[in-house]
Amino acid sequence: MQTRTVVRIAIAVAVLGAMAYQYLRVGDRGEAEQSPAPAAAAAQSKAVPDVVRTWRRGSLIFHSCELGRPGSGARAEAWCTTFEVPENRDDPHSRRIGLKLAIARSDAQAPAPDVAVLLAGGPGEAATESWVAEAPAFDEVRKHHDVLLLDQRGTGGSNPLSCKGDTADSEDDSTTLNPDQMRKAVAVCLDEVKQKADPRYYTTTIATQDLEDVRKALGAPMLDLVGVSYGTRMAQQYLMHYPNSVRSVVLDSAAPNQVVLGEDFAANLDDALKKDFAGCLAVPACKQRLGDSMQTLYQLRDALRANPHTVSFRDPQTFQTVERPLTEFSLASVVRMFAYQPETAALLPLTINEAAHGDVGPLLGQSKLLNSDLAGDMNNGMSMSVICSEDADLLQPRPQDQNTMLGNHLIDAIKAQCDVWPHGTRPANFHEPLKSDKPILILAGELDPVTPPRYGEQILAGLGNGRLLVFKGQGHSLLGRGCMPKLLGTFIDKPDPTQLDAKCLDKLGPTPAFIDFNGASP
Repeated sequence: MQTRTVVRIAIAVAVLGAMAYQYLRVGDRGEAEQSPAPAAAAAQSKAVPDVVRTWRRGSLIFHSCELGRPGSGARAEAWCTTFEVPENRDDPHSRRIGLKLAIARSDAQAPAPDVAVLLAGGPGEAATESWVAEAPAFDEVRKHHDVLLLDQRGTGGSNPLSCKGDTADSEDDSTTLNPDQMRKAVAVCLDEVKQKADPRYYTTTIATQDLEDVRKALGAPMLDLVGVSYGTRMAQQYLMHYPNSVRSVVLDSAAPNQVVLGEDFAANLDDALKKDFAGCLAVPACKQRLGDSMQTLYQLRDALRANPHTVSFRDPQTFQTVERPLTEFSLASVVRMFAYQPETAALLPLTINEAAHGDVGPLLGQSKLLNSDLAGDMNNGMSMSVICSEDADLLQPRPQDQNTMLGNHLIDAIKAQCDVWPHGTRPANFHEPLKSDKPILILAGELDPVTPPRYGEQILAGLGNGRLLVFKGQGHSLLGRGCMPKLLGTFIDKPDPTQLDAKCLDKLGPTPAFIDFNGASP
């Protein structure tokens, strides 16, 4: 994945020219580049790559850095610093924690005064670790705007609530659902986390206070919030608490404030699967080869419910034969992960058919790769702090979902975890619908198994200057799809959702289902 290069000072000529350029930056941006003392003229050409060491914005000093993603060799250049905040904001003597933040600087000599902010998903993802994957979607934004990346407390470099078991090797935990075992595992994790953190203070509400303090330290620019998945909750809560700090908002794959996370995920998944599989049924070659995939999936689920068993397959990363328990819960977990993106959803009919006929390798092999990615991206402790404080007490098993693919497994798992994990406080108005006249753009995937378009419609109902864009044939997380990077830049430059020309999105559509491992039908 290509990385972007941050703005550097060029001193190819005289020292006076470099100083003049620095002063221009101070005048246009309200910030200064910090350089080492000039060396002898003969040595300057060798020193050019290392001239800029630090950069000041507001009261913060940033250092040149590289951002990466766990498990990936991709890197992106940025400017990083640490911002200290109290862990418990109501106790001035509480533990101090450092928040990692970075700025991906604009290509412009004099960027716009407002700053775009990437609010990462999860809950549990870190913005600085997500940036490598998200950066291409911000190419147009960075022509005129700096982008702020703040690791939400409990993630990434911000006192992460991580445990030794938060690795790709812990994926076996997703294959069974024993509440007592889950409680014991969470207790072990909690004992480790409590050595450096109090999980009660890692909620969305407190994180909005962190972001506001960072904004003030940067010189109090107006913010253009870009939230992805759980980041849309963060964006809405920040807007509710600090409306005068926000210039515009983009909500990608959004969950309304009034939704209790996990409540209707089972229904959302089944709705998305029906639409995914309808695409195969509409193509004669796919229908003839794979039949009714929804029926095959449920037959496989029922067989595993009656007879969970251990299966063998070849690990796609090590090529070693491994054994894994295959249960109805592990099947549901795998299918749910496949459904997030159209490329993997297109594999579902074929891999389900293969598994139903005894070959689980394609299904569980792909699951192994997806699990490895998620293990590096997510921080489970922070995720529990958010959900246990903000949603768990409102979750109840839903009889109407009992026979869905996911059933009430997810709700049961959350309940078991939150029996042990400490709970923070939730404001009385936390789950009230968002009401705002700010320019807000909402993005929804037609086939999203988690945050379907009706979620976007619920948010839109409370907006005076909003617009919902539904991406045909797409799933979850949409910033990088089709022409959306261009539209994102256009909207943040001129945040008027009603005037945004989004016709280019009409070119998007579903990914045809594979009928064999060579691809879809001709």
